[in-house]
Order: sequence, then structure tokens, then C-alpha cells
Amino acid sequence: MEKHEEVLLSIRQIIRAIDLHSKKLSKEVGLTGPQLILMRAIEELGEVTIRALSKHTNMSQATATTILDRLERNGYVQRIRSVEDKRKVHPHLTAAGYAVLDKAPQPLQDNFIDQFRELKDWEQSLLLSSVQRLSAMMNAENIAAAPMLEIGSITEE
Repeated sequence: MEKHEEVLLSIRQIIRAIDLHSKKLSKEVGLTGPQLILMRAIEELGEVTIRALSKHTNMSQATATTILDRLERNGYVQRIRSVEDKRKVHPHLTAAGYAVLDKAPQPLQDNFIDQFRELKDWEQSLLLSSVQRLSAMMNAENIAAAPMLEIGSITEE
């Protein structure tokens, strides 16, 4: 097998792993990766504004709001107005939200991040530059994307 074929095979394997994990998450708990990430961030951060939540998860406020709308419709999150500042609204997990989090697997990128952090600095830099080069070679370097491994739109129904 030629090197370019090996690279394409590896890219396809990555895409397939992301797709399989997304389907598993959807089948097991009925959530998308971004929904799970937002719910875990709400659990981790406690009383948080949507702005701070979007910053913490590297999503735009509009994207986070759209995802929160769906989570609220499904009964996993409720928005509560701040007692101290009526202009602020804080998303909170409901009992159903905590229950679904208990059953949910970790996001795929969590395992990647753990292993990536164990690499030496030069290995991290090498991987980063190689993946950035791949992105440029596929004319994808200017496509907006959140740092999460998920197939398709992160706000789709």
C-alpha cells in the first residue's frame, strides 16, 4: 500500500470511529456528543451563565443556546433566572438530566485528550502540525468547527 493510501485509510478510520461513537451515544442515551458535553459542563461548573458555558465548551453562544433549547424540551435542563441579577439566566440539570448523565459514556475526545497529554511536547507539536497540514491539504482549515469529535451539525434535531 502506498503512503498516500495509508494516510487516507487512517483518516477514514478516524471518521468511522467518530461515527460509531456518535451512533452508540445516540442509541444508548439519546444524546448527541455536543449535548453531552454541555450537560457535563453544567454539572462541572454549577451555576453558570450561557456565555460562560459557551466559552468553556468552545461553542458559540448561539450554538449553545440552540442545544440548550433541545435539552430543555427533552426535560434534561431547565433555565432559572438569577436571584442576584434578573438579567442572567442559568441552565441547571434536572433529575432526568443527572440520570441520563450517569448512564452516558465519556465523549470520544476525552480519551484522546488524556492520551495526547501523555505525549512529550515535541510529539504533541509534531501531531498538531501534521494534522493542520492535512486540514489545509483538504481545504478544510477555514471551516468553523468546535473541538469535539462529532459527525454532522452539532445543532441538528
